[in-house]
Amino acid sequence: MDQNSKEKNKKGKNGEAVMDEANKAASGSPNSNTPPPPPALINKTKYQAGGPVIRKDKRQSSSRFNVSKNRELQKLPLLTEVPAEEREELFIQKLRQCCVLFDFESDPLSDLQWKEVKRCALLEMVDYVTKNRNVISEAIYPEAVNMFAVNLFRTLPPSSNPNGAEFDPEEDEPTLEVAWPHLQFVYEFFLRLLESPDFQPAVAKRYIDHKFILQLLELFDSEDPRERDLLKTTLHRIYGKFLGLRAYIRKQINNVFYRFIYETEHHNGIAELLEILGSIINGFALPLKEEHKTFLLKVLLPLHKAKSLSVYHPQLAYCVVQFLEKDASLTEPVIKNLLKFWPKTHSPKEVMFLNELEEILDVIEPAEFQKVMDPLFRQLAKCVSSPHFQVAERALYYWNNEYIMSLISDNYSVILPIMYPALYRNSRNHWNKTIHGLIYNALKLFMEMNQKVFDECSQQYQQDKLKECKLLKDRDEAWNKVEALATRHPSYSSVKSVVSNNNKTFITQNNENNAQPEEDEESEQLIADKIDVQANEVSLQNVKKSSQVIKVKQLLRRKSELPQDSYTIRALSDHKRADEYLVTPPDPSNC
Repeated sequence: MDQNSKEKNKKGKNGEAVMDEANKAASGSPNSNTPPPPPALINKTKYQAGGPVIRKDKRQSSSRFNVSKNRELQKLPLLTEVPAEEREELFIQKLRQCCVLFDFESDPLSDLQWKEVKRCALLEMVDYVTKNRNVISEAIYPEAVNMFAVNLFRTLPPSSNPNGAEFDPEEDEPTLEVAWPHLQFVYEFFLRLLESPDFQPAVAKRYIDHKFILQLLELFDSEDPRERDLLKTTLHRIYGKFLGLRAYIRKQINNVFYRFIYETEHHNGIAELLEILGSIINGFALPLKEEHKTFLLKVLLPLHKAKSLSVYHPQLAYCVVQFLEKDASLTEPVIKNLLKFWPKTHSPKEVMFLNELEEILDVIEPAEFQKVMDPLFRQLAKCVSSPHFQVAERALYYWNNEYIMSLISDNYSVILPIMYPALYRNSRNHWNKTIHGLIYNALKLFMEMNQKVFDECSQQYQQDKLKECKLLKDRDEAWNKVEALATRHPSYSSVKSVVSNNNKTFITQNNENNAQPEEDEESEQLIADKIDVQANEVSLQNVKKSSQVIKVKQLLRRKSELPQDSYTIRALSDHKRADEYLVTPPDPSNC
């Protein structure tokens, strides 16, 4: 037996030596005298016309895990089956056992037995931490945090649709994580650990540090909504437990938003991060710090610019309203920024802005309303006039809000002159009959508030329309007078004929250029010289005929001093359709 084992070891060493020599030969210079690699190594490399290309693995749709080499797990006894003094050691063994990673993507049917062992261990630990007290000792913390980090901190897969349309949660199916059977229980265990009455933040802060927070925030870009939901809860629990990490967490969330707004405009976890911030803002102490006000104006409001606003707009609007409930003095800058970012050509986004604006008006103070009512209702007048019926309809629903109507009633004399032209014009011209009914309702409410002011505004509108019509009529008459005076000028007919002749000459010359492209530069020179000669002749004739000298301006551009590009001229002339200038019809045989 000893002799056989020695022979096997010798063969193994020789095999390793052969492989080392083959590796050196493969990586050596072309001029080396080493023999070529064995066929086993050649088959691993795919040769093409452009040179050797190493065959890469198939692109995965799941996260990239460093799959453990030794994946054979031993099924340990249950925690409740061993004596109390041995449970801590067994608990640590199970935590270390759960650090083994399996392959769920390329070979989902592999290691099914050991995958089930890990899943059962995770499920048992979740139940154990939830139902028992005084089981989280100091030795558990580093092992639990390490198990969480090994399983979850990984490279996320590339986006399934990086350059296509934005993900629509109502229409599109999300990309799910194939390793979720294990990841779910890892999240559940860590959450139960954080929520346990025995959890000690003073001990855990040695392991849950800044690096841990950064890696946790990177996971929010996962495309699996189930993972983002558990991440949201986990980060919120950490924010509540670790007071020293709160400022750092807010700062890093800000950095995620900055990168999203100004660089990528693509992130899957913006809605979840805003949901966390909504509860954080709700707990801000008064008066608000300058840091928080800057966050509102420099981070939250610019988030309205992104194309994917519909994915996270409810959470964003909630955060903005929470700020205004805390500090009413922020109302004016918030509304002015909203008006600055107001969409011009995206009607669904405009409806979202109108929804958010109504939520803001529900909590606005009357004094703050007076500061912004002029630009605010000018924008509402534009929305009422929108040809998109959903935008106009959403704007007119403001007149069904009792609090907004009370604000309008208190500032009736300012708001009615702004809104009346849009309401009156669209009550007659808008294509949608539903909009007509809503406009009549708004006009009726205005009329009931103050009949006298309403009549004055109506009369003023009619007078403004008459003035506008008179102004247009006067402008047309003025232009007609200018044209009549121009026709009386002695040089009018001659200049007109020269301009028409030159235009015909230019068109004819362009057609000749198409037939003779090699004479482009010379032809252009002749045209410019002919135009100059004709213009000079007209000027001399006018001077002789009139008693005073009349300076005739050159009606056509002189030849540029820069050299002309014949290719550009030819391309421009080829671009013009010459069908209408052809004398004979085209030959059908050439078509």
